[in-house]
Amino acid sequence: MEGGDRVDETIPTPPSRAVIEAVADAEGVSPAELCPPAYDPLHEAIDPDALDALFEDRADGAPRSTGSVSFPYCGYLVTVEEDGSVTLEPLESTDDE
Repeated sequence: MEGGDRVDETIPTPPSRAVIEAVADAEGVSPAELCPPAYDPLHEAIDPDALDALFEDRADGAPRSTGSVSFPYCGYLVTVEEDGSVTLEPLESTDDE
């Protein structure tokens, strides 16, 4: 299709959704099951809209500079990187450490 417009149908996962998916995977439940009373809602740990906005492109379309944000959620220290990756570290420490 020459001369036509191309539409990028790749929709990136918002960081708030990526956190939910990562924690659900670590807990062995579906994201839909990651809800009270068994699990705290994400908004009790961090504002999901602010988290998403932190990693959005700037108003002029330029990407944000490098960085990350970490916060405790559902027994994990959650770290979201500028590339959208999410890492989880258990908050519980054992006596063996």
